[in-house]
Amino acid sequence: MAADIERIRHSFAHVMAEAVQHLYGGVKFGIGPAIQDGFYYDFLFPKPVAEEDLRAIEKEMRRIIAQDQIFVREEVTKEQAKELFRDQPFKLELIEGLEEGTISIYRQGDFVDLCRGPHVESTRELKPDAFTLKTLAGAYWRGDETRPMLTRIYAYAFASKAELEAYLKMLEEAEKRDNRRLGKELDLFSTHEEAGAGLIYWHPKGGRFRVALEDWWREEHYKNGYEILFTPHIGKSWLWETSGHLGFYKENMYSPMKIDEDNYYIKPMNCPFHIMIYKSQTRSYRDLPLRWAELGTVYRYERAGALHGLMRVRGFTQDDAHIFCTPEQIEGEIEEVLRFSLSMHKTLGFKEIKAYLATKPKGDGAVGDPARWEQATESLRKAIEKEGLAYEIDEGGGAFYGPKIDLKVKDAIGREWQLTTIQFDFNMSERFQIEYIDSDGQRKRPYMVHRALLGSIERFFGVYLEHTAGAFPLWLSPEQVAVIPVAPLFDEYVKEVTAILKGKGIRATAMLSEERMNAKIRDAQNQKIPYMVILGQREKDDRTVSVRLRTGGQENGIALDAFVARVLEKIETKALDL
Repeated sequence: MAADIERIRHSFAHVMAEAVQHLYGGVKFGIGPAIQDGFYYDFLFPKPVAEEDLRAIEKEMRRIIAQDQIFVREEVTKEQAKELFRDQPFKLELIEGLEEGTISIYRQGDFVDLCRGPHVESTRELKPDAFTLKTLAGAYWRGDETRPMLTRIYAYAFASKAELEAYLKMLEEAEKRDNRRLGKELDLFSTHEEAGAGLIYWHPKGGRFRVALEDWWREEHYKNGYEILFTPHIGKSWLWETSGHLGFYKENMYSPMKIDEDNYYIKPMNCPFHIMIYKSQTRSYRDLPLRWAELGTVYRYERAGALHGLMRVRGFTQDDAHIFCTPEQIEGEIEEVLRFSLSMHKTLGFKEIKAYLATKPKGDGAVGDPARWEQATESLRKAIEKEGLAYEIDEGGGAFYGPKIDLKVKDAIGREWQLTTIQFDFNMSERFQIEYIDSDGQRKRPYMVHRALLGSIERFFGVYLEHTAGAFPLWLSPEQVAVIPVAPLFDEYVKEVTAILKGKGIRATAMLSEERMNAKIRDAQNQKIPYMVILGQREKDDRTVSVRLRTGGQENGIALDAFVARVLEKIETKALDL
Protein backbone atom coordinates (compact mmCIF):
# COMPACT_ATOMS: atom_id res chain seq x y z
CA MET A 1 0.00 0.00 0.00
CA ALA A 2 1.43 3.37 -1.01
CA ALA A 3 2.32 5.67 1.91
CA ASP A 4 -0.06 8.47 0.87
CA ILE A 5 -3.17 6.31 0.67
CA GLU A 6 -2.21 4.56 3.91
CA ARG A 7 -2.08 7.97 5.67
CA ILE A 8 -5.46 8.88 4.21
CA ARG A 9 -7.07 5.62 5.31
CA HIS A 10 -5.53 5.72 8.77
CA SER A 11 -6.76 9.31 9.19
CA PHE A 12 -10.26 8.27 8.11
CA ALA A 13 -10.14 5.60 10.84
CA HIS A 14 -9.45 8.25 13.49
CA VAL A 15 -12.29 10.38 12.15
CA MET A 16 -14.62 7.38 12.42
CA ALA A 17 -13.48 6.79 16.00
CA GLU A 18 -14.19 10.44 16.83
CA ALA A 19 -17.66 10.15 15.28
CA VAL A 20 -18.37 7.02 17.32
CA GLN A 21 -17.19 8.84 20.46
CA HIS A 22 -19.67 11.64 19.74
CA LEU A 23 -22.59 9.27 19.13
CA TYR A 24 -21.98 6.59 21.78
CA GLY A 25 -20.93 7.68 25.25
CA GLY A 26 -18.88 5.13 27.16
CA VAL A 27 -17.50 3.34 24.08
CA LYS A 28 -14.16 1.51 24.52
CA PHE A 29 -11.65 1.72 21.69
CA GLY A 30 -9.54 -1.11 20.25
CA ILE A 31 -7.35 -0.56 17.19
CA GLY A 32 -8.01 1.05 13.78
CA PRO A 33 -5.49 0.26 11.04
CA ALA A 34 -5.49 1.00 7.32
CA ILE A 35 -6.06 -2.10 5.19
CA GLN A 36 -5.91 -2.92 1.48
CA ASP A 37 -9.10 -1.17 0.38
CA GLY A 38 -9.90 1.06 3.34
CA PHE A 39 -9.73 0.72 7.12
CA TYR A 40 -11.46 -0.73 10.14
CA TYR A 41 -11.76 0.12 13.82
CA ASP A 42 -12.70 -2.17 16.73
CA PHE A 43 -15.07 -0.91 19.44
CA LEU A 44 -16.73 -2.23 22.57
CA PHE A 45 -20.08 -0.46 22.42
CA PRO A 46 -22.19 0.14 25.55
CA LYS A 47 -25.21 -1.13 23.61
CA PRO A 48 -25.56 -3.17 20.41
CA VAL A 49 -25.25 -1.41 17.07
CA ALA A 50 -26.70 -2.52 13.73
CA GLU A 51 -25.91 -2.03 10.04
CA GLU A 52 -28.46 0.78 9.80
CA ASP A 53 -26.47 2.76 12.41
CA LEU A 54 -23.56 3.07 9.97
CA ARG A 55 -25.32 5.86 8.04
CA ALA A 56 -25.48 8.02 11.19
CA ILE A 57 -21.76 7.43 11.80
CA GLU A 58 -21.00 8.39 8.19
CA LYS A 59 -23.02 11.60 8.58
CA GLU A 60 -21.08 12.55 11.71
CA MET A 61 -17.78 11.76 9.97
CA ARG A 62 -18.63 14.15 7.15
CA ARG A 63 -19.48 16.85 9.68
CA ILE A 64 -16.06 16.33 11.34
CA ILE A 65 -14.24 16.41 7.98
CA ALA A 66 -15.88 19.74 7.14
CA GLN A 67 -14.48 21.26 10.36
CA ASP A 68 -10.91 21.19 8.99
CA GLN A 69 -9.56 19.54 12.14
CA ILE A 70 -5.75 19.42 12.47
CA PHE A 71 -4.02 16.10 13.30
CA VAL A 72 -1.56 16.94 16.09
CA ARG A 73 1.19 14.54 17.14
CA GLU A 74 2.38 14.60 20.77
CA GLU A 75 4.91 12.56 22.72
CA VAL A 76 4.14 11.48 26.28
CA THR A 77 5.73 9.20 28.87
CA LYS A 78 4.33 5.78 29.60
CA GLU A 79 2.81 7.03 32.87
CA GLN A 80 1.24 10.02 31.15
CA ALA A 81 -0.23 7.72 28.51
CA LYS A 82 -1.74 5.48 31.21
CA GLU A 83 -3.34 8.49 32.85
CA LEU A 84 -4.63 9.80 29.53
CA PHE A 85 -6.28 6.46 28.67
CA ARG A 86 -7.24 5.45 32.22
CA ASP A 87 -10.84 4.70 31.12
CA GLN A 88 -9.78 2.72 28.04
CA PRO A 89 -8.78 -0.84 29.05
CA PHE A 90 -7.68 -1.96 25.59
CA LYS A 91 -5.42 1.07 25.16
CA LEU A 92 -3.96 0.46 28.64
CA GLU A 93 -3.11 -3.11 27.65
CA LEU A 94 -1.35 -1.87 24.52
CA ILE A 95 0.58 0.71 26.58
CA GLU A 96 1.73 -2.00 29.03
CA GLY A 97 3.27 -3.88 26.10
CA LEU A 98 5.34 -0.88 24.99
CA GLU A 99 8.93 -0.35 26.03
CA GLU A 100 9.80 2.48 28.38
CA GLY A 101 10.37 5.83 26.68
CA THR A 102 8.27 8.33 24.81
CA ILE A 103 4.94 7.24 23.37
CA SER A 104 3.24 9.04 20.50
CA ILE A 105 -0.41 10.05 20.51
CA TYR A 106 -2.51 11.91 17.95
CA ARG A 107 -5.27 14.43 18.59
CA GLN A 108 -7.90 15.84 16.27
CA GLY A 109 -10.85 17.81 17.57
CA ASP A 110 -11.84 16.32 20.93
CA PHE A 111 -10.52 12.85 20.10
CA VAL A 112 -7.15 11.43 21.16
CA ASP A 113 -5.67 8.08 20.21
CA LEU A 114 -2.59 6.02 20.94
CA CYS A 115 -0.88 5.95 17.53
CA ARG A 116 2.47 5.86 15.76
CA GLY A 117 1.03 7.70 12.75
CA PRO A 118 1.61 9.22 10.33
CA HIS A 119 -1.58 11.08 9.39
CA VAL A 120 -2.62 13.73 6.93
CA GLU A 121 -2.17 17.31 8.13
CA SER A 122 -5.87 18.10 8.40
CA THR A 123 -9.28 16.56 7.75
CA ARG A 124 -9.54 18.91 4.76
CA GLU A 125 -7.30 16.40 2.92
CA LEU A 126 -9.99 13.74 3.34
CA LYS A 127 -12.69 13.82 0.68
CA PRO A 128 -16.15 13.41 2.28
CA ASP A 129 -17.41 11.47 -0.74
CA ALA A 130 -14.33 9.18 -0.98
CA PHE A 131 -15.32 6.74 1.76
CA THR A 132 -18.26 4.56 2.76
CA LEU A 133 -18.79 2.38 5.80
CA LYS A 134 -19.12 -1.18 4.62
CA THR A 135 -20.20 -3.60 7.30
CA LEU A 136 -20.09 -4.73 10.92
CA ALA A 137 -18.30 -7.85 12.09
CA GLY A 138 -17.35 -9.49 15.35
CA ALA A 139 -13.65 -9.61 16.25
CA TYR A 140 -12.07 -11.01 19.39
CA TRP A 141 -9.66 -8.62 21.06
CA ARG A 142 -6.18 -9.39 19.71
CA GLY A 143 -7.62 -12.38 17.84
CA ASP A 144 -7.89 -14.40 21.06
CA GLU A 145 -11.12 -16.39 21.43
CA THR A 146 -10.87 -16.14 25.23
CA ARG A 147 -10.89 -12.32 25.12
CA PRO A 148 -13.84 -9.90 24.72
CA MET A 149 -15.75 -9.83 21.44
CA LEU A 150 -15.54 -6.35 19.90
CA THR A 151 -17.54 -4.82 17.06
CA ARG A 152 -15.41 -4.15 14.01
CA ILE A 153 -16.60 -1.53 11.52
CA TYR A 154 -15.11 -1.97 8.05
CA ALA A 155 -14.96 0.86 5.52
CA TYR A 156 -13.82 1.49 1.98
CA ALA A 157 -11.70 4.62 1.58
CA PHE A 158 -9.79 6.21 -1.29
CA ALA A 159 -8.19 9.52 -2.20
CA SER A 160 -11.08 10.60 -4.43
CA LYS A 161 -14.73 9.95 -5.18
CA ALA A 162 -13.82 8.63 -8.65
CA GLU A 163 -11.49 6.00 -7.17
CA LEU A 164 -14.15 4.90 -4.68
CA GLU A 165 -16.80 4.64 -7.39
CA ALA A 166 -14.45 2.64 -9.64
CA TYR A 167 -13.70 0.28 -6.77
CA LEU A 168 -17.38 -0.18 -5.89
CA LYS A 169 -18.12 -0.91 -9.55
CA MET A 170 -15.34 -3.51 -9.54
CA LEU A 171 -16.85 -5.09 -6.41
CA GLU A 172 -20.24 -5.26 -8.11
CA GLU A 173 -18.63 -7.05 -11.05
CA ALA A 174 -16.70 -9.31 -8.66
CA GLU A 175 -19.99 -10.30 -7.01
CA LYS A 176 -21.30 -11.49 -10.38
CA ARG A 177 -18.08 -13.42 -10.94
CA ASP A 178 -17.85 -14.99 -7.46
CA ASN A 179 -16.59 -18.55 -7.92
CA ARG A 180 -19.18 -19.94 -5.49
CA ARG A 181 -22.02 -18.33 -7.42
CA LEU A 182 -20.73 -19.38 -10.85
CA GLY A 183 -19.85 -22.85 -9.59
CA LYS A 184 -23.51 -23.39 -8.74
CA GLU A 185 -24.99 -21.63 -11.80
CA LEU A 186 -22.75 -23.56 -14.23
CA ASP A 187 -22.90 -26.83 -12.24
CA LEU A 188 -19.10 -27.05 -11.89
CA PHE A 189 -18.45 -27.91 -8.24
CA SER A 190 -19.95 -27.92 -4.77
CA THR A 191 -18.95 -28.04 -1.11
CA HIS A 192 -20.82 -29.93 1.59
CA GLU A 193 -20.43 -28.75 5.17
CA GLU A 194 -22.16 -31.85 6.52
CA ALA A 195 -19.63 -34.09 4.77
CA GLY A 196 -16.52 -32.02 5.56
CA ALA A 197 -15.84 -28.30 5.32
CA GLY A 198 -13.27 -26.97 2.86
CA LEU A 199 -13.39 -30.01 0.57
CA ILE A 200 -14.28 -29.61 -3.11
CA TYR A 201 -16.63 -31.91 -5.01
CA TRP A 202 -15.94 -31.63 -8.74
CA HIS A 203 -19.08 -32.14 -10.85
CA PRO A 204 -18.92 -33.63 -14.37
CA LYS A 205 -18.55 -30.24 -16.06
CA GLY A 206 -15.88 -29.12 -13.60
CA GLY A 207 -14.21 -32.48 -14.10
CA ARG A 208 -14.04 -31.93 -17.85
CA PHE A 209 -12.33 -28.58 -17.31
CA ARG A 210 -9.90 -30.17 -14.89
CA VAL A 211 -9.02 -33.05 -17.22
CA ALA A 212 -8.38 -30.64 -20.11
CA LEU A 213 -6.21 -28.43 -17.89
CA GLU A 214 -4.23 -31.28 -16.35
CA ASP A 215 -3.67 -33.03 -19.69
CA TRP A 216 -2.22 -29.78 -21.05
CA TRP A 217 -0.17 -29.33 -17.85
CA ARG A 218 1.37 -32.79 -18.25
CA GLU A 219 2.09 -32.31 -21.96
CA GLU A 220 3.84 -29.00 -21.27
CA HIS A 221 5.89 -30.47 -18.45
CA TYR A 222 7.10 -33.35 -20.57
CA LYS A 223 7.98 -30.88 -23.36
CA ASN A 224 9.98 -28.81 -20.87
CA GLY A 225 12.13 -31.64 -19.56
CA TYR A 226 10.17 -32.68 -16.45
CA GLU A 227 9.33 -36.16 -15.27
CA ILE A 228 6.05 -36.72 -13.43
CA LEU A 229 5.91 -38.40 -10.04
CA PHE A 230 3.16 -39.93 -7.94
CA THR A 231 3.74 -40.15 -4.19
CA PRO A 232 1.79 -41.46 -1.16
CA HIS A 233 -0.79 -39.44 0.75
CA ILE A 234 0.53 -40.36 4.19
CA GLY A 235 3.95 -40.77 5.77
CA LYS A 236 5.47 -41.77 9.10
CA SER A 237 6.12 -39.09 11.69
CA TRP A 238 9.87 -39.52 11.03
CA LEU A 239 9.41 -37.98 7.60
CA TRP A 240 7.73 -34.85 9.00
CA GLU A 241 10.14 -34.58 11.92
CA THR A 242 13.07 -34.67 9.50
CA SER A 243 11.48 -32.16 7.11
CA GLY A 244 10.73 -29.81 10.01
CA HIS A 245 6.98 -29.71 9.40
CA LEU A 246 6.18 -31.12 12.83
CA GLY A 247 8.36 -28.43 14.37
CA PHE A 248 7.21 -25.43 12.33
CA TYR A 249 3.93 -26.37 10.69
CA LYS A 250 2.13 -28.74 13.04
CA GLU A 251 -0.87 -26.44 13.66
CA ASN A 252 -1.68 -26.69 9.93
CA MET A 253 -1.40 -30.50 9.86
CA TYR A 254 -4.07 -33.02 10.74
CA SER A 255 -3.84 -35.32 13.74
CA PRO A 256 -1.77 -38.48 13.36
CA MET A 257 -3.23 -41.92 12.72
CA LYS A 258 -1.76 -44.98 14.45
CA ILE A 259 -0.64 -47.71 12.03
CA ASP A 260 1.46 -50.67 13.24
CA GLU A 261 2.31 -48.72 16.40
CA ASP A 262 3.72 -45.82 14.35
CA ASN A 263 2.21 -42.37 13.89
CA TYR A 264 1.39 -41.49 10.28
CA TYR A 265 0.39 -38.02 9.05
CA ILE A 266 -1.59 -37.09 5.95
CA LYS A 267 0.68 -34.94 3.82
CA PRO A 268 0.52 -31.13 3.82
CA MET A 269 3.38 -30.95 1.27
CA ASN A 270 4.85 -33.15 -1.46
CA CYS A 271 8.51 -32.15 -1.12
CA PRO A 272 9.69 -34.73 1.48
CA PHE A 273 8.40 -37.54 -0.76
CA HIS A 274 10.33 -36.19 -3.75
CA ILE A 275 13.45 -36.10 -1.61
CA MET A 276 12.95 -39.74 -0.65
CA ILE A 277 12.89 -40.62 -4.36
CA TYR A 278 16.10 -38.60 -4.82
CA LYS A 279 17.72 -40.58 -1.99
CA SER A 280 16.71 -43.92 -3.51
CA GLN A 281 20.01 -44.09 -5.43
CA THR A 282 23.38 -42.37 -5.68
CA ARG A 283 23.20 -39.29 -7.88
CA SER A 284 25.99 -37.97 -10.08
CA TYR A 285 26.49 -34.47 -11.45
CA ARG A 286 25.79 -36.14 -14.82
CA ASP A 287 22.21 -36.90 -13.64
CA LEU A 288 21.46 -33.28 -12.82
CA PRO A 289 19.36 -31.29 -13.27
CA LEU A 290 16.42 -33.41 -12.17
CA ARG A 291 13.04 -31.74 -12.76
CA TRP A 292 10.28 -33.64 -11.01
CA ALA A 293 6.65 -32.55 -11.07
CA GLU A 294 3.52 -33.87 -9.38
CA LEU A 295 -0.15 -33.02 -9.19
CA GLY A 296 -0.17 -34.11 -5.57
CA THR A 297 -3.24 -33.79 -3.38
CA VAL A 298 -2.39 -32.40 0.06
CA TYR A 299 -4.40 -31.51 3.16
CA ARG A 300 -3.89 -28.51 5.44
CA TYR A 301 -5.98 -27.32 8.34
CA GLU A 302 -7.65 -23.94 7.83
CA ARG A 303 -9.97 -22.31 10.35
CA ALA A 304 -13.62 -22.66 9.39
CA GLY A 305 -14.02 -18.88 9.18
CA ALA A 306 -11.21 -18.62 6.62
CA LEU A 307 -12.68 -21.14 4.16
CA HIS A 308 -13.94 -19.52 0.96
CA GLY A 309 -15.21 -21.49 -2.03
CA LEU A 310 -12.31 -22.62 -4.20
CA MET A 311 -9.96 -19.93 -2.91
CA ARG A 312 -9.33 -21.26 0.61
CA VAL A 313 -9.79 -24.99 1.13
CA ARG A 314 -8.52 -27.83 3.30
CA GLY A 315 -7.78 -30.33 0.55
CA PHE A 316 -6.22 -29.34 -2.76
CA THR A 317 -4.07 -30.64 -5.60
CA GLN A 318 -0.81 -28.76 -5.73
CA ASP A 319 0.74 -27.90 -9.07
CA ASP A 320 4.09 -28.87 -7.67
CA ALA A 321 7.63 -29.46 -8.87
CA HIS A 322 11.14 -29.68 -7.45
CA ILE A 323 14.38 -29.08 -9.26
CA PHE A 324 17.67 -30.57 -8.05
CA CYS A 325 20.73 -29.11 -9.74
CA THR A 326 24.36 -28.09 -9.32
CA PRO A 327 25.42 -24.52 -8.44
CA GLU A 328 26.64 -24.07 -12.00
CA GLN A 329 23.21 -24.97 -13.39
CA ILE A 330 21.07 -22.85 -11.10
CA GLU A 331 20.99 -19.62 -13.10
CA GLY A 332 19.89 -21.39 -16.27
CA GLU A 333 17.31 -23.44 -14.40
CA ILE A 334 15.71 -20.36 -12.84
CA GLU A 335 15.57 -18.63 -16.23
CA GLU A 336 13.91 -21.70 -17.70
CA VAL A 337 11.33 -21.99 -14.91
CA LEU A 338 10.39 -18.33 -15.28
CA ARG A 339 10.10 -18.63 -19.06
CA PHE A 340 7.94 -21.74 -18.64
CA SER A 341 5.69 -19.99 -16.12
CA LEU A 342 5.15 -16.97 -18.35
CA SER A 343 4.38 -19.11 -21.39
CA MET A 344 1.66 -20.94 -19.45
CA HIS A 345 0.13 -17.74 -18.11
CA LYS A 346 0.06 -16.19 -21.57
CA THR A 347 -1.56 -19.29 -23.07
CA LEU A 348 -4.27 -18.93 -20.43
CA GLY A 349 -4.83 -15.31 -21.46
CA PHE A 350 -3.21 -13.38 -18.62
CA LYS A 351 -1.62 -10.28 -20.09
CA GLU A 352 -0.50 -8.29 -17.05
CA ILE A 353 2.06 -10.19 -14.98
CA LYS A 354 4.27 -8.74 -12.26
CA ALA A 355 7.12 -10.30 -10.29
CA TYR A 356 7.93 -9.85 -6.60
CA LEU A 357 11.45 -10.78 -5.52
CA ALA A 358 11.53 -11.73 -1.83
CA THR A 359 15.01 -11.48 -0.27
CA LYS A 360 16.72 -12.87 2.84
CA PRO A 361 14.86 -12.18 6.11
CA LYS A 362 16.58 -9.89 8.59
CA GLY A 363 18.11 -11.33 11.73
CA ASP A 364 19.69 -14.71 12.42
CA GLY A 365 16.73 -16.94 11.51
CA ALA A 366 17.75 -17.69 7.92
CA VAL A 367 19.55 -20.97 7.20
CA GLY A 368 22.18 -21.65 4.57
CA ASP A 369 25.53 -20.29 3.44
CA PRO A 370 25.35 -16.48 2.86
CA ALA A 371 27.16 -16.99 -0.46
CA ARG A 372 24.38 -19.32 -1.57
CA TRP A 373 21.77 -16.74 -0.59
CA GLU A 374 23.58 -14.12 -2.64
CA GLN A 375 23.93 -16.39 -5.67
CA ALA A 376 20.32 -17.55 -5.46
CA THR A 377 18.91 -14.03 -5.10
CA GLU A 378 21.02 -12.77 -7.97
CA SER A 379 19.92 -15.65 -10.22
CA LEU A 380 16.29 -14.78 -9.49
CA ARG A 381 16.89 -11.11 -10.25
CA LYS A 382 18.71 -11.87 -13.52
CA ALA A 383 15.89 -14.16 -14.67
CA ILE A 384 13.27 -11.46 -14.01
CA GLU A 385 15.28 -8.80 -15.82
CA LYS A 386 16.04 -11.09 -18.75
CA GLU A 387 12.28 -11.56 -19.29
CA GLY A 388 11.76 -7.78 -19.06
CA LEU A 389 9.19 -8.22 -16.29
CA ALA A 390 8.06 -5.37 -14.06
CA TYR A 391 9.05 -6.29 -10.50
CA GLU A 392 9.27 -5.10 -6.93
CA ILE A 393 11.75 -6.09 -4.23
CA ASP A 394 10.08 -7.59 -1.18
CA GLU A 395 12.95 -6.75 1.18
CA GLY A 396 13.34 -9.47 3.82
CA GLY A 397 10.23 -11.26 2.55
CA GLY A 398 11.89 -14.56 1.71
CA ALA A 399 11.34 -17.70 3.77
CA PHE A 400 13.97 -18.60 6.36
CA TYR A 401 15.14 -21.34 3.99
CA GLY A 402 15.61 -19.28 0.80
CA PRO A 403 14.66 -16.33 -1.46
CA LYS A 404 11.80 -16.59 -3.95
CA ILE A 405 9.95 -15.06 -6.88
CA ASP A 406 6.18 -14.69 -6.75
CA LEU A 407 4.37 -13.99 -10.01
CA LYS A 408 1.04 -12.16 -9.76
CA VAL A 409 -1.42 -11.80 -12.61
CA LYS A 410 -4.17 -9.21 -13.09
CA ASP A 411 -7.58 -10.57 -13.90
CA ALA A 412 -10.24 -9.13 -16.20
CA ILE A 413 -11.47 -6.67 -13.56
CA GLY A 414 -8.05 -5.53 -12.36
CA ARG A 415 -7.54 -7.71 -9.29
CA GLU A 416 -4.09 -9.15 -8.63
CA TRP A 417 -3.71 -12.87 -7.90
CA GLN A 418 -0.57 -14.76 -6.99
CA LEU A 419 -0.12 -17.92 -9.02
CA THR A 420 3.53 -18.85 -9.53
CA THR A 421 6.11 -19.26 -6.78
CA ILE A 422 9.76 -20.13 -7.45
CA GLN A 423 11.34 -20.82 -4.06
CA PHE A 424 14.91 -21.74 -3.16
CA ASP A 425 15.35 -24.16 -0.26
CA PHE A 426 18.67 -24.36 1.63
CA ASN A 427 17.04 -26.21 4.51
CA MET A 428 15.56 -29.43 3.19
CA SER A 429 18.71 -30.69 1.46
CA GLU A 430 20.59 -30.31 4.77
CA ARG A 431 17.87 -31.94 6.86
CA PHE A 432 17.68 -34.98 4.58
CA GLN A 433 21.44 -34.98 3.85
CA ILE A 434 20.96 -35.29 0.07
CA GLU A 435 24.10 -35.34 -2.08
CA TYR A 436 25.49 -35.83 -5.54
CA ILE A 437 28.95 -36.93 -6.68
CA ASP A 438 30.60 -34.02 -8.49
CA SER A 439 33.13 -34.23 -11.35
CA ASP A 440 35.96 -34.01 -8.81
CA GLY A 441 34.64 -37.11 -7.01
CA GLN A 442 33.49 -35.11 -3.97
CA ARG A 443 30.06 -35.43 -2.37
CA LYS A 444 28.19 -32.12 -2.52
CA ARG A 445 24.78 -30.71 -1.71
CA PRO A 446 22.56 -30.02 -4.72
CA TYR A 447 20.57 -26.83 -4.99
CA MET A 448 16.86 -27.47 -4.44
CA VAL A 449 14.09 -25.29 -5.85
CA HIS A 450 10.36 -25.61 -5.06
CA ARG A 451 8.17 -24.45 -7.92
CA ALA A 452 4.43 -24.09 -8.45
CA LEU A 453 3.17 -22.55 -11.70
CA LEU A 454 -0.58 -22.44 -11.12
CA GLY A 455 -0.46 -22.71 -7.31
CA SER A 456 -3.10 -25.37 -6.83
CA ILE A 457 -5.69 -26.73 -9.23
CA GLU A 458 -8.59 -25.73 -6.97
CA ARG A 459 -7.50 -22.17 -6.33
CA PHE A 460 -6.43 -21.67 -9.95
CA PHE A 461 -9.87 -22.87 -11.07
CA GLY A 462 -11.44 -20.30 -8.74
CA VAL A 463 -9.24 -17.49 -10.07
CA TYR A 464 -9.80 -18.50 -13.70
CA LEU A 465 -13.53 -18.94 -13.23
CA GLU A 466 -13.76 -15.37 -11.92
CA HIS A 467 -11.33 -14.03 -14.54
CA THR A 468 -13.39 -15.46 -17.42
CA ALA A 469 -16.77 -15.15 -15.65
CA GLY A 470 -17.23 -18.80 -16.66
CA ALA A 471 -16.82 -18.08 -20.40
CA PHE A 472 -13.76 -20.33 -20.72
CA PRO A 473 -11.63 -20.48 -23.87
CA LEU A 474 -12.88 -23.15 -26.26
CA TRP A 475 -10.12 -25.65 -25.43
CA LEU A 476 -10.97 -25.55 -21.70
CA SER A 477 -14.76 -25.31 -21.96
CA PRO A 478 -16.51 -28.29 -20.35
CA GLU A 479 -19.02 -28.24 -23.24
CA GLN A 480 -17.69 -26.87 -26.51
CA VAL A 481 -20.65 -27.25 -28.86
CA ALA A 482 -24.38 -27.45 -28.16
CA VAL A 483 -26.27 -29.06 -31.07
CA ILE A 484 -29.87 -27.82 -31.24
CA PRO A 485 -32.71 -28.92 -33.57
CA VAL A 486 -35.13 -26.35 -34.94
CA ALA A 487 -37.85 -28.94 -34.24
CA PRO A 488 -38.04 -32.61 -33.16
CA LEU A 489 -38.20 -33.57 -36.84
CA PHE A 490 -34.43 -32.95 -37.05
CA ASP A 491 -33.37 -34.89 -33.95
CA GLU A 492 -31.73 -37.61 -36.06
CA TYR A 493 -29.52 -35.08 -37.88
CA VAL A 494 -28.65 -33.58 -34.48
CA LYS A 495 -27.59 -37.04 -33.26
CA GLU A 496 -25.51 -37.60 -36.41
CA VAL A 497 -23.72 -34.23 -36.16
CA THR A 498 -23.12 -34.73 -32.44
CA ALA A 499 -21.58 -38.16 -33.09
CA ILE A 500 -19.27 -36.69 -35.76
CA LEU A 501 -18.11 -33.95 -33.38
CA LYS A 502 -17.54 -36.40 -30.51
CA GLY A 503 -15.68 -38.71 -32.86
CA LYS A 504 -13.18 -35.89 -33.45
CA GLY A 505 -12.70 -35.39 -29.71
CA ILE A 506 -14.93 -32.30 -29.51
CA ARG A 507 -17.07 -32.02 -26.36
CA ALA A 508 -20.53 -31.79 -27.92
CA THR A 509 -24.00 -32.12 -26.40
CA ALA A 510 -27.20 -32.97 -28.30
CA MET A 511 -30.01 -30.87 -26.82
CA LEU A 512 -33.00 -33.15 -27.42
CA SER A 513 -35.34 -32.10 -24.64
CA GLU A 514 -38.98 -31.15 -25.14
CA GLU A 515 -38.16 -27.43 -24.78
CA ARG A 516 -38.60 -25.09 -27.72
CA MET A 517 -35.55 -24.09 -29.78
CA ASN A 518 -35.31 -20.59 -28.34
CA ALA A 519 -35.33 -21.96 -24.78
CA LYS A 520 -32.51 -24.35 -25.67
CA ILE A 521 -30.48 -21.52 -27.19
CA ARG A 522 -31.06 -19.41 -24.08
CA ASP A 523 -30.01 -22.33 -21.84
CA ALA A 524 -26.82 -22.91 -23.87
CA GLN A 525 -26.08 -19.18 -23.74
CA ASN A 526 -26.54 -19.14 -19.95
CA GLN A 527 -24.24 -22.15 -19.66
CA LYS A 528 -21.65 -20.16 -21.67
CA ILE A 529 -21.16 -22.90 -24.26
CA PRO A 530 -18.91 -21.39 -26.98
CA TYR A 531 -20.79 -22.67 -30.06
CA MET A 532 -24.49 -23.37 -30.59
CA VAL A 533 -25.14 -25.31 -33.80
CA ILE A 534 -28.71 -24.87 -35.06
CA LEU A 535 -30.01 -27.58 -37.43
CA GLY A 536 -33.15 -27.48 -39.58
CA GLN A 537 -34.32 -28.63 -43.02
CA ARG A 538 -31.88 -26.53 -45.05
CA GLU A 539 -28.89 -27.64 -42.94
CA LYS A 540 -29.96 -31.28 -43.20
CA ASP A 541 -30.41 -31.12 -46.98
CA ASP A 542 -27.11 -29.26 -47.59
CA ARG A 543 -24.98 -31.04 -44.93
CA THR A 544 -24.31 -27.67 -43.35
CA VAL A 545 -24.69 -26.05 -39.93
CA SER A 546 -25.82 -22.65 -38.69
CA VAL A 547 -23.60 -21.47 -35.88
CA ARG A 548 -24.42 -19.01 -33.11
CA LEU A 549 -21.60 -17.83 -30.85
CA ARG A 550 -22.04 -17.27 -27.13
CA THR A 551 -20.76 -13.76 -27.82
CA GLY A 552 -23.86 -13.13 -29.97
CA GLY A 553 -22.69 -13.45 -33.59
CA GLN A 554 -24.25 -15.94 -36.03
CA GLU A 555 -23.16 -17.50 -39.32
CA ASN A 556 -25.40 -19.64 -41.51
CA GLY A 557 -24.75 -22.31 -44.10
CA ILE A 558 -21.26 -23.43 -43.00
CA ALA A 559 -20.23 -26.80 -44.44
CA LEU A 560 -20.16 -29.36 -41.63
CA ASP A 561 -16.57 -30.43 -42.45
CA ALA A 562 -15.42 -26.80 -42.47
CA PHE A 563 -17.01 -26.16 -39.09
CA VAL A 564 -15.37 -29.26 -37.58
CA ALA A 565 -11.98 -28.17 -38.99
CA ARG A 566 -12.44 -24.66 -37.56
CA VAL A 567 -13.26 -25.97 -34.08
CA LEU A 568 -10.34 -28.40 -34.10
CA GLU A 569 -7.91 -25.66 -35.16
CA LYS A 570 -9.12 -23.37 -32.34
CA ILE A 571 -8.66 -26.19 -29.83
CA GLU A 572 -5.25 -27.18 -31.18
CA THR A 573 -3.89 -23.62 -31.10
CA LYS A 574 -5.42 -22.87 -27.64
CA ALA A 575 -7.13 -19.85 -29.21
CA LEU A 576 -8.64 -17.38 -26.76
CA ASP A 577 -11.21 -16.07 -29.28
CA LEU A 578 -13.97 -17.88 -31.12
